[in-house]
Amino acid sequence: MAGPYRKRRRAINESGHAHFLTYSCWQRWPLLEKDRACQWVVDAIDAARSSQDFDLLAFVVMPEHVHLLLLPRRRDYEMRRILAALKSPVSRRAKEHLQVTGNTEWLERLTASHGNRRVFRFWQPGGGYDKNQWNERPIRETIDYIHANPVRRGLVAGPAQWKWSSAGVYAGHTDGALAIDSVKLD
Repeated sequence: MAGPYRKRRRAINESGHAHFLTYSCWQRWPLLEKDRACQWVVDAIDAARSSQDFDLLAFVVMPEHVHLLLLPRRRDYEMRRILAALKSPVSRRAKEHLQVTGNTEWLERLTASHGNRRVFRFWQPGGGYDKNQWNERPIRETIDYIHANPVRRGLVAGPAQWKWSSAGVYAGHTDGALAIDSVKLD
């Protein structure tokens, strides 16, 4: 008998395409409210950028989700590997932090049954949202959308005020949480 239906994300790994990614915390809980957790995300993005060989065009870390716009440099790449490199280190660090601090309540809340075993879940399973983009105009619109996210939510008055975003870098600030790669768009 087949298992329960599971939504699958179809990745289109097309050379030269940027990818607009969104991935969410488990149950869309605000697990990224604290600076510590946001720093884990930024560290994971920076490490994945190197290990998975992509250019980072824009990002924002929101309390319960992350938006990224990235451009793989390799002709042959797999988005599932990039997503694993982005998500796994954060999940590991969160679990370690909860274990070290003895926070058994949150360890239990973030542990779910998966078949016959229990699995720690920081992120929603699967690939989240992934939209390919290859023209300058939609890429620029996506960058604006990403940067406006904290403003739309009422977290800040202007995009560059949100510490966990590339908006400040685009506004000329040099003290951003993460450097953005300079890429010539066609």
